[in-house]
Amino acid sequence: MLVLGLWGLDRGGMWRDEAVTFQVARRTVPQIWQLLHSVDAVHGLYYLLMHPVLALAPYPGEVALRLPSVCAAAATTGFVAALGIRLSRPRVGLWAGLLYAVTPMAGHFAQEGRSYALVAAGAAASTWLLVRALRSGRSGVWWVYGAVVAVTCLLHELAVLVLLAHAMTLALARVPARVWRRWGCAAGAAVLILAPLILVSQGQSAQVAWLTHPGLGSVRRLLGAFTGPAWLVIVPYVVLIALALRPPRVRRGEPSLPAVALPLMVVPPAALMAVSRFWPLYDDRYVLYALAGAPLLAAAGGERLVSLVSRLPFSPPGGRHVTLTGALAVALAFAVQLPHLRQDRKADHRADNLAAVSATVRRELSPGDKVLFLPSIVRRSALAYPKGFRGVRDIALRVPAPTSGTLYGEETGPAELRRRLARLDRVWVVAEPFAMRPAWSPRSPTERVKLAVIEGEFAPRQEVVRKGVTLRLYVRRDAP
Repeated sequence: MLVLGLWGLDRGGMWRDEAVTFQVARRTVPQIWQLLHSVDAVHGLYYLLMHPVLALAPYPGEVALRLPSVCAAAATTGFVAALGIRLSRPRVGLWAGLLYAVTPMAGHFAQEGRSYALVAAGAAASTWLLVRALRSGRSGVWWVYGAVVAVTCLLHELAVLVLLAHAMTLALARVPARVWRRWGCAAGAAVLILAPLILVSQGQSAQVAWLTHPGLGSVRRLLGAFTGPAWLVIVPYVVLIALALRPPRVRRGEPSLPAVALPLMVVPPAALMAVSRFWPLYDDRYVLYALAGAPLLAAAGGERLVSLVSRLPFSPPGGRHVTLTGALAVALAFAVQLPHLRQDRKADHRADNLAAVSATVRRELSPGDKVLFLPSIVRRSALAYPKGFRGVRDIALRVPAPTSGTLYGEETGPAELRRRLARLDRVWVVAEPFAMRPAWSPRSPTERVKLAVIEGEFAPRQEVVRKGVTLRLYVRRDAP
């Protein structure tokens, strides 16, 4: 997992979400704290953790930005393998860990400068601690479990759904009442610590207004993400999971591998999709941590298949040959998905490439040129890669982002913006593609003024399109 995470890590540009991490984490701690009062509180702990990482990194620091996610993905793989060993046998742990490592979804978020890989590591660690606590019965392990769950949920509050998966595990294992009490105390403490973040983030719910209601398409996409996009991988993967769903006989209170892995894989996504039918909150990245259950079930299915084959009259030899065969099967799955993994490591595979936008601005604009961001969120390219915008004037900006306690800065009012634009004969517009469509109607008065003045008083003269962003030169209609 570490090798795959490092492969192509410096892909030559950040995309919009990574740019937010980059520009926020490089602010001072008081400035980060000021920002969290109005926006992005859900990622507050992650920004604070990334602050010292990026403070020590040379500019632009793209590798340093993603390196914590690579390490977290490697840790998650280790916990997946450890769960397979503890709940079954060493070769099941080996297969499960290898399967997790070669899954494209794991590799994708291992190379994202966001919190999701760290959340996945925390969820896998807490699941391993749950199993250890059930086996040992020591109260100290339960409190470590509660602390890990709390930190994981503070990294992203929707990780709290892992507690539902763990509750299902306890129910399937038929644990006694004293175990429920210990788990309840640890889980309750974690939820209590999380409660202030939940209250604050409720007031910032406009950040997820872009999410839509999930449907059957969301389920199919998630299945493909958990197993891999190729049918040559999906079909055997599903067959192996089906084989694993016949749990072995275990003592009462002892969790089996299916009792741990199946709730982890199914419960968080199912719960979030159910809630999102009424209040849209679902996105694949928010349930990345549930991925850990899929390779565990597939590896258990492989062990079940070995058990069935061994009963045949002329069954092949077991032992190391079986272990090696399973590892080679994972290598084959990796080879099938290699083109997808290679494509995922290109900057153009993300929604946008802000480094390319900045380079285009540097090439097309001259010192002293005026630039207008439409809408203001497009300013992220200038915040992430300011070198390309050096010498140009941001005509709408009133207070810079770090000083204003906002993500993209505070813009001037409609009247003042009209006065500023009235003095210009030409202006460059850096715009999202949707802002160039006639049907777009912004809510912000300042954004409406931008559109009205540009469309009414200026004419387009030159255009450069980069993925996710349009750069267009406007010249005043009555100018020489």
